[in-house]
Amino acid sequence: MCESRQILLLLYATFLPLSIHGLYFHITEVERKCFIEEIPDETLVVGNYKCQLYDPKTGGYMPSSPGIGMHVEVKDPDDKVIMSKVYSSEGRFSFTSNDPGEHVICLYSNTTKWFSGSQLRVHLDLQVGEHAIDYGNVAQKEKLTELQLRVRQLLDQVEQITKEQNYQRYREERFRTTSESTSQRVLWWSIFQTIILILMGLWQMRHLKSFFEAKKLV
Repeated sequence: MCESRQILLLLYATFLPLSIHGLYFHITEVERKCFIEEIPDETLVVGNYKCQLYDPKTGGYMPSSPGIGMHVEVKDPDDKVIMSKVYSSEGRFSFTSNDPGEHVICLYSNTTKWFSGSQLRVHLDLQVGEHAIDYGNVAQKEKLTELQLRVRQLLDQVEQITKEQNYQRYREERFRTTSESTSQRVLWWSIFQTIILILMGLWQMRHLKSFFEAKKLV
């Protein structure tokens, strides 16, 4: 039992760094920033963002006006748009993945009137899996005790680890399929080259034979 708990904690520590991403970036009025996230299926993703407008007078960034908004677009591994919505200058968006694989998350401004040649700094914090769940709200809604809430968190963590493991198996299977397909193509290309070389050799031998016969050397 103790060994199983140690393995579970090790797996959780392995996947934990991949579950939370905090960063900031700058965009101009025609710029579009996209991020690729590898997400298992049936996994909740929550993004918290905040926009700041560059102030040329102070050389710093100040809170953006309420009129500034961000357009958030998410595409699944099949390049199908699963979410496209305009939010305010500071907010939160969420979506649940249907298929495992690389999801593309794009953010860009919904207007260009406020720029006037300035930059916009966007702070983005992505949370994946159980990290995206607000357990305080869950405990309040379901009236859970501290112990019940902790058990709920552990169950969610185990479920997320299982999803991550299944996704790793999916990636390995896809990689193996790609490798086998590539190996077959290389094999058939080698066979094709060998056949071409044999045919060229036969043609050269026949051409030389005709040449020697024409010169009456044979």
